[in-house]
Amino acid sequence: MNRGARVFVVVAIALVAAGAATYAVYQAIQQMPVRQVEIASQPVVVAAKTLPVGALLSPGDVKLAQWPSKNTVVGAFPKTEDVVGRGLMAEVAENEPITERRLAPREAGAGLPTAIPLGMRAVSVKVNEVIGVAGFVVPGTRVDLVASMESDKETKARTIVSNLQVLASGTRYDQQSAKDAKPIPSTVVTLLATPEDAERVMLASADGKILLVLRNPLDTEPTKTSGVRLASLMDSSTEPPVEKTVKGRRMVVAAPPPPPPPPPPPPYMVEAIRGAKRSTEEVKK
Repeated sequence: MNRGARVFVVVAIALVAAGAATYAVYQAIQQMPVRQVEIASQPVVVAAKTLPVGALLSPGDVKLAQWPSKNTVVGAFPKTEDVVGRGLMAEVAENEPITERRLAPREAGAGLPTAIPLGMRAVSVKVNEVIGVAGFVVPGTRVDLVASMESDKETKARTIVSNLQVLASGTRYDQQSAKDAKPIPSTVVTLLATPEDAERVMLASADGKILLVLRNPLDTEPTKTSGVRLASLMDSSTEPPVEKTVKGRRMVVAAPPPPPPPPPPPPYMVEAIRGAKRSTEEVKK
């Protein structure tokens, strides 16, 4: 047997031995028993789909999921019967546990009223696309209300309420007139406000024009401005109008004009005598 044949025989034997060893290890691993580690869990009611604010929970909206007992969800429910028929006070994502804090009382029903905290009110205003900040006013955002009103024949704009939460925003259809009865779309924004702020909003929307101003949700400081008047807006001077009380009536008086500039200093004159001739000349700088 030559050298090439011997090398071929050795390589073939090595491949057969390696294949046999691999097969034997594979069979041994397959026959090993599978060890399963059981983790203690408990049933928790979760949302079967994304549920909006005010939704009335039905059996198809919820399901049971096994949750690790080590990481207990505070306020969770072990049975679906405990949450069916109650309204949601906040939006719940799919497979998110439903807790007591997100549910309204069983006798409170469903809808938007369940999302109103105690002591607060929901007030709705009708706006257009521009006033609604071009569609960026969605539930959860915060806005300021700027009112433009006319008082004593003077138009003034001022922030009347600040940092209001938007509860809902949608489009409804109003009839333009009884003659043609054509529906026209109008956007209605529902805001969460205190009773005092709700009165301000309704008064401004009834007697003036309102504008929604979108703000950063992390900016919680109240907006404090003195407002701006049309006269001061169009006036080139920096002096604002002055409010005076004349015979018990408050009036807005335009600011006095600025004082005229001081006159230029008199020229420096010199009297010159040349022989019998006398003249007065101005000294130029």
